[in-house]
Amino acid sequence: MTYTNRNSYSTNKLRIAYCGTDLMDGIYENLNHKFQIFSSENDSQFNEYLTEQSLSTLPEIILIEADEQGHCFEVIASIRKNPLLKGLIIVLLASKATNSLKQKARALKIHDFYVQPFSYEELAERLDFLVRFKLIKPNLTNLSEKVTTTYKMPLNKRAFDLVFSVSCILFLLPLFIIVAGLIAIESDGRIIYRSKRVGTGYQVFNFYKFRSMRSDADKQLTNFNNLNQYTDGYGAGKSTFVKLKNDPRVTRIGAFLRKTSIDELPQLFNILKGDMSVVGNRPLPLYEAEQLTSNEWATRFLGPAGLTGLWQISRRGHKDMSERERKKLDNFYSRHYSFWFDLKIIFGTFPALLQKEKV
Repeated sequence: MTYTNRNSYSTNKLRIAYCGTDLMDGIYENLNHKFQIFSSENDSQFNEYLTEQSLSTLPEIILIEADEQGHCFEVIASIRKNPLLKGLIIVLLASKATNSLKQKARALKIHDFYVQPFSYEELAERLDFLVRFKLIKPNLTNLSEKVTTTYKMPLNKRAFDLVFSVSCILFLLPLFIIVAGLIAIESDGRIIYRSKRVGTGYQVFNFYKFRSMRSDADKQLTNFNNLNQYTDGYGAGKSTFVKLKNDPRVTRIGAFLRKTSIDELPQLFNILKGDMSVVGNRPLPLYEAEQLTSNEWATRFLGPAGLTGLWQISRRGHKDMSERERKKLDNFYSRHYSFWFDLKIIFGTFPALLQKEKV
């Protein structure tokens, strides 16, 4: 048996089973301080190692190098068929990525996909989060029950939210009726689009918007990953945020609603219910929130969720807007929000309502 372990044994380290040769030295050099790593140079040795493990000795994480012949996907498929192994965290590493490689990775729904050059520090953080996330609660919709958040809505902020939301709903009621009629005339489907979103402390709630897309838009999302404003075109599931440029799923009425931000107005009812505040960090869809690492949760998700925020008035719609910039803006607001800061953001929101970029 040539399966090797270059680490000194430690029961406190998470266990990684690694299959591959090209990136092996870098993995050992950069991850052995935090993980117990076992490695094999070929598929047969790797499969032999896994079959010899019991429930008490199974690795928490499987790292597999991608190969042009696609043998890595055969290994992953074999793992998924084994009842003992199918729940393991699987991350694919590649020296370079092709469209076929990315499509196969998406089809198998692996936990993450890294393409060189990548940060080993970021990889270590991601692996640690995936394991802890799985141990805390596999179902994100129940995660908030296991999380203790230190955020509490200030009384003056909540009072302002109630006055603002009620006043706006009453004033805009005729507009609500007109928009609802236009949406119903143009396409079939619900007038109000509801989706699960994650707010403060991983609290999950129903998020309301006027429907601006075709009724099958959610099913089409993975087909347009190349249009994501925050991705560099490499790796499945690598980008945390998803915002499509020139989204082909948007209807004609929906395009106008988005450009004027009218599609966001039903969130006034979220504010009235207490799911959100007028100003805060935007609540995220489940598939985005589950990708945030633990230290990012400790900042971004410990502030209020909001209808508008620092990101909307400073960088929204910019072509050079990066995922890292948005995270920094969200984290900054979580640390420095105040009543007067909120008022400044509200006044800055109106010029930002008419977006130049179609995102």
